[in-house]
Order: sequence, then C-alpha cells, then structure tokens
Amino acid sequence: MALGDLMASRFSQSSAAVSNHLDECSNAEDVDLVGQRRDRDPDAASSSYGNGATTSTATSMAYLPQTIVFCDFRHEDFEDCVPSGPSDSGLVSKWRPKDRMKTGCVALVLCLNISVDPPDVIKISPCARMECWIDPFSMAPQKALETIGKTLSLQYERWQPRARYKIQLDPTVEEVKKLCTTCRKYAKSERVLFHYNGHGVPKPTANGEIWLFNKSYTQYIPLPISDLDSWLKTPSIYVFDCSAAGMIVNSFIEECGTSGSSGSSTRDCILLAACEAHETIPQSAEFPADVFTFCTRSLLRESLDYSLIDRIPGRQNDRKTLLGELNWIFTAVTDTIAWNVLPHDLFQRLFRQDLLVASLFRNFLLAERIMRSANCSPISYPILPPTHQHHMWDAWDMAAEICLSQLPTLVEDPNSDFQSSPFFTEQLTAFEVWLDHGSQHKKPPEQLPIVLQVLLSQCHRFRALVLLGRFLDMGPWAVDLALSVGIFPYVLKLLQTITPELQQILVFIWTKILALDKSCQVDLVKDGGHTYFIRFLDSVEAYPEQRAMAAFVLAVIVDGHRRGQEACIEANLVHVCLKHLQSSTPNDGQTEPLFLQWLCLCLGKLWEDYTEAQIIGLQADAPAIYAPLLSEPQPEVRASAVFALGTLVDVGFDSSRDDVGGDEGVDDDEKVKAEICIVKSLLSVVSDGSPLVRAEVAVALARFAFGHNKHLKSIAAAYWKPQSNSMLSSLPSLAIKGTGSGYTTPTQYMGPLLRVGGENQSAGQRWEGLHQ
Repeated sequence: MALGDLMASRFSQSSAAVSNHLDECSNAEDVDLVGQRRDRDPDAASSSYGNGATTSTATSMAYLPQTIVFCDFRHEDFEDCVPSGPSDSGLVSKWRPKDRMKTGCVALVLCLNISVDPPDVIKISPCARMECWIDPFSMAPQKALETIGKTLSLQYERWQPRARYKIQLDPTVEEVKKLCTTCRKYAKSERVLFHYNGHGVPKPTANGEIWLFNKSYTQYIPLPISDLDSWLKTPSIYVFDCSAAGMIVNSFIEECGTSGSSGSSTRDCILLAACEAHETIPQSAEFPADVFTFCTRSLLRESLDYSLIDRIPGRQNDRKTLLGELNWIFTAVTDTIAWNVLPHDLFQRLFRQDLLVASLFRNFLLAERIMRSANCSPISYPILPPTHQHHMWDAWDMAAEICLSQLPTLVEDPNSDFQSSPFFTEQLTAFEVWLDHGSQHKKPPEQLPIVLQVLLSQCHRFRALVLLGRFLDMGPWAVDLALSVGIFPYVLKLLQTITPELQQILVFIWTKILALDKSCQVDLVKDGGHTYFIRFLDSVEAYPEQRAMAAFVLAVIVDGHRRGQEACIEANLVHVCLKHLQSSTPNDGQTEPLFLQWLCLCLGKLWEDYTEAQIIGLQADAPAIYAPLLSEPQPEVRASAVFALGTLVDVGFDSSRDDVGGDEGVDDDEKVKAEICIVKSLLSVVSDGSPLVRAEVAVALARFAFGHNKHLKSIAAAYWKPQSNSMLSSLPSLAIKGTGSGYTTPTQYMGPLLRVGGENQSAGQRWEGLHQ
C-alpha cells in the first residue's frame, strides 16, 4: 500500500468489471474478452453466447481498443508485495531491544591520594591538576577529595537520577568488596556501573590488577579484575580512568576466554578505558587531569572552549536555549556517527537499551576525538571502530560555531532572541536529496538518527514525518531500518498529539510499521493509541483511502489480541465501522473498494472468537448491512464481507472431544435465526466466480458446521441414509448439467431436513428454516 498508490487506486477502479460472477468459472481470457464486449453492447454479448463469434465480429475486433486483462489494482500491486532490499532475511526483525535495561546502582571509587604522587609517574611542570573541574590543591586534601566525589556523583545523577550512588574515597580492598556486593544486592538484575579513578596510585599490572590502599595508607594493595568481576557480577559497566587502562581490558577479555564464561560475562559486561595498555593519560595543563572522565560525563565542556562553556545561557534539557540546542545537536551527531559505523545489533545494545550507557558512549566518541589529539587512544569493550575522523564532526564544528557566534549578544542582553541553528534544516534537506536518488540497493541514508531527533521539534516535525513516510514507502527494508534506529517510541508518543495536519501522515506511517511487525499492537493498546485511529476512521475530512489505512491499523490491533478487541469494543468500533458500511451505496463507483474491504476485515477480526463482540454485531443487524456487499463488483470486497459474516458465527467447541453436549442450551432463538440468515446469505455466493470468495465461503460454512456439529451430524446421518440398494443412487449430484444454459444449484436436489430422534425434535425445527 504505497503512499502514491492510495491516491491512484481511486482511478484504478474505473476499469470495467464483470457483472456476472458465475461466468468467471470459464476460461479467464474468454471471460475478460466477452465481459468487455458485454459492457459495451449487451445485445452483442447475448448474441455471442447463443450463436458464437462470427467472422464479422472478428474483423471488427481489429478496430476496437486493445483489450487489457489482469489490470486491476490487485494485479498491478502483486509484484510490489514481493519482499526486496537488504533486509530480506528476517524482516520482522531484531529492531526491538530484547531486554530493556537500566542502571540501578553506581559505584564511584576514587584513588587520588592528594599531595602524594605514585612512584611510577613522573609529572611534568606545569601539569594537569583539575579533577571534576576542581583544583585539589586549592583546599585541604580531605575536603578536596570529598568535594570531587560529590561533584562526580552529581554529574552522573543528571543522566540517571533514580539510581543509587555509592562513593568510596581512597578505599581498601575490603571496602571495595563491600561496596560491590552492596550495589549488586540493591541493583538485583539491573546494571551496575563501576567508575574507577586511579590517578593517585600506580598503573595497573600486566595481570590486570588495579591498585587500592591499606588501612594506614602505607602500601598499595592490588585487586585482580577477576575478583572485581565476581563481586559485581553481570550486567555491569566499568569505567577505568588511569594510565595503561588497556591492560585491565586485555586481562578481562583473557580471563573471560580462559574461564569459559564468555557466553554470559562478556556479553553483559561493558568496559570503557582511558587509554591503551602502553599509553599514559595526558598531563598537559590545557587538559584537566581527569580528561577521560570529563569527556564521558560532560556533553559539551570538553568539545567547546573552557572559557566559554560557563557563559553559555540556558539549560541542557531545554532545546529552546543555546545550551539546550547545542546538546540536542550533539546527541544527533553522535547517534548518527554510531549508527553509520556500528552493526545494528551493537548500536541497539549501546545506544538504545540503557539511557546511562547511551550517554556514556556518546561522550566516549567525543573522548576519542579529543584525546587522540594528545596521542592517547581510549578503548572499549565491545571494541568500536575509529570515529574521530568521521565527517559528521565537521557538521558539529560548524553548528557549534554558528551557535557560539551569538554568545556575545546573548551575554550582553539576556533578553535578546536566540536564532536557531540551521543544522537540522540542512540535514533534512540532505535526507530529501537521498530520497530523490536513493534506493534499497544503495547505502542507507545516514540522516535517519537525525530525523528521529527532529521529531522532538514542533517547527521541523511535519517535514520530518513527510520525509519519513516517503522513506518507509520504499519497502519493508526501509521500515526495518527506521525501527532499528529507534523511531518507534517517538511515533508512538506522537499519537498523543491532536495536531490535525499530522494525522494523515501518522496513520500512513503506522500502516507501514504494522504491515511489517504485528507485535506493535500490544504497545498501541497499552498507550491507548487505538483511539487515535478510531477517531480518524470516523472523521469526515479524511479521504476514503486514508481511512482505509486506519481500518487496516485497527484490524491489526485486534488480530488475535484479546486486549485489543476489548479496548476497541469499549471505544465503540463496531458501530463506527457499521455506520460507514451502511452509508456506502452498493456498486457505487465513488465508494472506495479498499475502504470497504478493510472495514469488513476490521470487523471480522474484531469479533472473531469473541462472543461479546459477536452479540454487539448481531444486535446492530450486521448481517443485513453486509448483505449488499456480497454483490460488489470487486472480489476482494465480496471475500472480505464473507469473512466478516463467517467470523460472526459462533464456533463454540467440538463436542466430539468430550462428553459435554455440543450447542444444546447455549443458542437462543434469536442467535439461531441470525446465523441461519448469515448462512442463507453465504449460499447466495457459494458459486461466486472468484476462487477467493468461494474459499472464504467454504471456511465460513465450516465454522457454522463446527459450531453446530451435533445437530448437523444427526441431520446428515438421516440425509445420507440409503434410499435403495445402491448407495451411489442415493447421492445427490453436486453439479448436474441441465438442458438449459447453465448449472443447477445443489440445494435443488436436497430433500427436506429430517428430524431424527426425540431429543433433537426442537433442534430440527430450528434448522428447517435454513432451506426454506
């Protein structure tokens, strides 16, 4: 169902339709040829049936317009349904994170030992001194240590305010063990973050041991990484800010490999290290001493001039301010870099599973860019490819320059207007250019994460949604990519808006999403999103093609989902759909067949195996409303109407599988009359020319037989009782060719229904009306 095809389908229905559905049983090509002639000249059509084609007719055919067969919308759209693109395998994909996770506890371990330099470190002069932007020599050592610890904790709390924070300052091994076990006990199955600052102790050993203190601070005590891992368990994330931090990472990987625990430990553990095993952290005075920690916890400070950062007005979480817009652009840039260089499953794990982990890795990309300028290479596990030279950093530099150029004016006059950056407008334009020239066989658009961020802004939202709709319209592979980048929670939240101009494009986007992944029905019902589509379905402003998409979404919501069925019943969906079906004129060329089709399918799925909805449908006289649809020219509409009528029949249960009576005492007279009326309607199309319709009739009649098997068994037993010595002579012919011009129907050869036995006397009276 393409964005352009929905409008084109209005014109595709103007092609001639074969009026007599029974004639479709003959040769398909002959039916189309004769049907076209019958539409143009009814007399000629009847003559051709009686006398056959004449030579004059064959001669005149050369001057008639060329007859085109298989040109309906369903035929043209057949090839579009064939999956294509890079996501062909496993399209109902791995976009949804398997396990949502959050960091429940944060352990901060600072080994600074202020005023005492480690024995293996020779410091330059002047050297980096600032820790958490605090000079530890500006106050008493113990007070400085406590202040630095509190500041570090506050900076982490901005990302995860609900986590529990534990701080150990210059601790012993026993204190760290107690800290780790306490954090794991509190976090339970959630992630624990362990942050280690080792600027006041020696470098880690070749065996991956970090250094702590004894109680009297006279010795450095080693702590193996294996012990630390056994205390914290998984899931966990480690941040090591010290020289030669790569030794810890290497030892951790070796330990997991030799112990055979790689299946769980390495999968649930994430490590960030300030430098490789042979490197030392920068000592230049132009950097803070904790430059790695500084980068991984501050979005902007390390990427901008230190003298300017404290003067930038606004708040990081307010996108309408200068600082907030810079933070917004930074998030878009780092997400885009990660999306384009990482495998999608790793991107999901690091940037979409846990908010705190995502923030750390965004800033880890920044740390790599900045620290490489000081000949220091931060590393991580899982290992990330180099990103410090990605071209999106140039876009970040340009956006930061444009924003900061306004800083003098804003500092001088805080009430002056802030001019938004053109960054997002330019990126949307780049995305639009890709849509004009890209395809599923080319590299995916790198701007997808930026489109996601743009949805947060009202001024860019409509354009972003339209472009996103164009992208999703390229095929299931495009929907898969959009879901993988994290678009789902954003478009789900947009269903809470009441902006009229967004309704049509949102309905289209959700049509594409649900066509790929039905499991989204649960999220829609949980957030009350089904009411959005019911309101749109009932709106008079929308075109029928657009309301057909809303009906499709609702059909998916209730498909095999009892909670969805209940929610839609509460929202009065049955009466909304029946109202539109009742208002449509049979065989009206202005009525959109696609709309009728999905209204029927939506109701059929709504009351399928749901007694309460079936009762509501019968009380609303649904069988009578559906009856005219059985003569619609489009076979899809007729088949959908048959499906809806079939699911309106209560299946009940098979009495042959237990000793409980079948449907006795369950069906009341009104329900039986309604179901008999439904079956009579179905018998009128039992010989429909479309195999699609006939198949649905067969399924519907099977449901009826299954629901009333005990009565029908007794009736069938009496009917099939031999009337003579020959069993074959008692079998009615299902298709006896007559001497006239057609075939007789099976019901003409069926005798009256017999009542067998006293216990089925009343039941037999009920079913007599079926063949009257």
